[in-house]
Amino acid sequence: MSAREWIGKDFYRELGVSSDATADEIKKSYRKLAKENHPDANAGNAEAEQKFKAVSEAYGVLSDPAKRKEYDEARRLFGSGGAGGFNFPGGGSGGFDVGDIFGQAGGQQGGFGGLGDILGGLFGRRGSAGATANRPQRGADVETDVRIDFVEAVKGATLPLRLSSPATCSTCGGQGAKPGTSPRTCPTCQGSGLVSRSQGAFAFSEPCRDCRGRGTIIDDPCPECGGEGVSTRTRTLTVRIPPGVDDNQRIRLAGQGEPGRGGAQAGDLYVRVHVAPHELFGRKELDLTLAVPVDFTELALGTTITVPTLEGKVSLKVPPGTASGRVLRVRGKGIAKRDGSQGDLLVTLQAAVPAELDDKARAALETYAEAMAGHDPRPEITKLLEGR
Repeated sequence: MSAREWIGKDFYRELGVSSDATADEIKKSYRKLAKENHPDANAGNAEAEQKFKAVSEAYGVLSDPAKRKEYDEARRLFGSGGAGGFNFPGGGSGGFDVGDIFGQAGGQQGGFGGLGDILGGLFGRRGSAGATANRPQRGADVETDVRIDFVEAVKGATLPLRLSSPATCSTCGGQGAKPGTSPRTCPTCQGSGLVSRSQGAFAFSEPCRDCRGRGTIIDDPCPECGGEGVSTRTRTLTVRIPPGVDDNQRIRLAGQGEPGRGGAQAGDLYVRVHVAPHELFGRKELDLTLAVPVDFTELALGTTITVPTLEGKVSLKVPPGTASGRVLRVRGKGIAKRDGSQGDLLVTLQAAVPAELDDKARAALETYAEAMAGHDPRPEITKLLEGR
């Protein structure tokens, strides 16, 4: 894609966000649109597939801080409507590539060198004379989601991940030409992707219109990808979820994102993990938590209770006079990570108050209350009240 075509696209509009949107807002909008237009959910819907490609392309630029900065700078210079004409005192105007002007003039007018460097990265050039418009570009990163249960998050799991995303075309191997044919060097730009023209005292370079800045021409495009070298396909990957993964944590799969262009490396795939809550257990860093109801008599007189763990069960001794809310620790029954760190099981004792009492139980409690009439369960509060 040429610089003119790239800048002419409004990636913010594709994602439905403002130009000052935060990274989280961009990510949230992308995930929503990608889910709505995913090929798996819209089989045979060409419009949805094109929208999925468009939002993926937009997210690939706006999710990368460096690419977004370059894109915003180019939009500011060219205007949000894309690359347009610039007028000079000598008369005439025309669309041209500012990155080339500053890049080629940098040796003579050093004040423009910094701007040329900024735009050079955006347009896929090095910001110096002789650079080409079709410089290899690393593929965009891709993000997807998986949902696992609580036990899988604690112990780790290996899951198959079915992913529909842009990938190197399997029919043409990424070159864009129909199998048995090859792209040919563009005769207009001689493979550089740029053409030069003069306008008054200035010489300008702009992306070659015949090859759209690629440097090659495909006479017989690949039927699968239409000459792009990239097609949306469904693939199955094996994702290893490490023990102790947190909810909303991302796992990086290097080189599994969108393919690079011009022989550059592929982007990365980020798998965001969503963990379903457990009916009994909770989590606090590497510790597992468990709330256990106990009778008042068990707290007052002491007892031994049996509680579950993720591996089985353990017995815990409750000392006489234990207060409700006390936490008992079971060593080594929490989350074990691959680095050797190990959490515990934290058991919180909660006094269970019966909603109803029969006559015998009520009489027993009334007798107990009479026996404890001289005991103040809240001496600190009583002392404070008496002092007022």
